[in-house]
Amino acid sequence: MVREHTWEYLAWLESRLAADGCDPRREDWAGTPVLTGRRADFRISWLATSLHLFTFAAAVPEITAPAVESFTRQALDRARKRKGGLPLGAQTGVAVFPVLVGERVEPAALRWAGRGQRARFARMARPVVADAGRRRVAFFRGRPFVGRLYASHLVEKGERWFRAPGWEWESG
Repeated sequence: MVREHTWEYLAWLESRLAADGCDPRREDWAGTPVLTGRRADFRISWLATSLHLFTFAAAVPEITAPAVESFTRQALDRARKRKGGLPLGAQTGVAVFPVLVGERVEPAALRWAGRGQRARFARMARPVVADAGRRRVAFFRGRPFVGRLYASHLVEKGERWFRAPGWEWESG
């Protein structure tokens, strides 16, 4: 069962995405309601490339490391299909924030999310786990080799979008 704190977090996240121009929407993924948001950013300092940012957030009753891994794969695949425009890698990239929110969270799921960025060709994901029971959020805030140009932008967006008032970062 998904509880009130989880829905409050998702409502807060939706407001953050809307305030940052991500056009949040709700979708159904095989019976699971998913909050989605998307925006594209361009910087000369990124070697004149565009970065398409996707956020996919779902409330679940229990969060495990395999659940985060599976949701991350699904989010990367959906972002690739939705991106459109130039082919990936041709002056364009995709970054995905797959977010799972719940009140029963295994410590391994928090560690998995905070451990690193997951990358596929011209696509990268920074999984987010929001523990609504403990009011803690885990996501990778480092600067990996792959996607290093975008790292500070992704960290800034993640810090703006995912840490609700009164919530703390989970140390990895």
